[in-house]
Amino acid sequence: MKKYNSNKNIIIALIIVIVVVAVLSMTIAKRNTQTKTNILQSTVNDTIGLVDKVLTAPFRFLHQITENISDLMKTYEENQQLKSKIDQYDNLVQKNTNQEREIAQLKEELGLSETLTSYETQVANVISRSPDTWQDVLVIDKGASAGIEVNMAVMAKKGLIGRVLEVNAHTSKVELLTSENESSNHFPVRISSSDGEVFGILKDYDQKKNLLIVEDLTGNANIKAGDVVQTSGLGGNSPADLMVGKVQKAVTDSYGLAKKVYVKPMAESTDLRVVTIVKRSAGVGE
Repeated sequence: MKKYNSNKNIIIALIIVIVVVAVLSMTIAKRNTQTKTNILQSTVNDTIGLVDKVLTAPFRFLHQITENISDLMKTYEENQQLKSKIDQYDNLVQKNTNQEREIAQLKEELGLSETLTSYETQVANVISRSPDTWQDVLVIDKGASAGIEVNMAVMAKKGLIGRVLEVNAHTSKVELLTSENESSNHFPVRISSSDGEVFGILKDYDQKKNLLIVEDLTGNANIKAGDVVQTSGLGGNSPADLMVGKVQKAVTDSYGLAKKVYVKPMAESTDLRVVTIVKRSAGVGE
């Protein structure tokens, strides 16, 4: 019985093989002569294609998910890099703006030095300015090692801004004309008018109006708005002819005796990054 079943299985297998080979032979033989596939071949192809599609669908899905995740990670990294570059760009823009402003001020200082050929000048950077003493004092990066001395006049943007108050080896303190110290802005000045010259002392500063005040005037010339105010050099510490500002107005007290002249400063002291220290040369302005 077992032997009979074994032979039967062999016969069935041989028949299937023969049928498959015959189908394949017919398919190959007719491939070049037929423009359309037969029903059997079409069915086999469709079946194989469907099975392949079903079997590979999960793998394609997983592959697509993996690619999407990879793309998201790349996009995130690119966004982070772009944000970093944007931050760097903003910093570069601000740095460039600051440098352009410093260059402009340096150019002004160089122009100033060219007009002070009779004086020794030293350009210095402002390294410190405390908010609580903003109107009074600033610190520069030049000191005794650079030949800086106490009471030297200090200018910026082609106008007088103060004098050297304290000198260290490599730094100095500059007291501004806008200081509330009563002795800080006592510069002897000369007012040049079309009627002649008037001399006086720079004594005070009106913070609300941003005007310097000249008192103790000598001379009878008529002072008008727009008249030029310069240092006179009579005090001995500061050279003559340093620009201070222009007359805004001149007023007389209620008794008609003392006169005050309000002067618009040539230099704006709110944004100082570079200054020029001016040393009076021997024999100049005496």
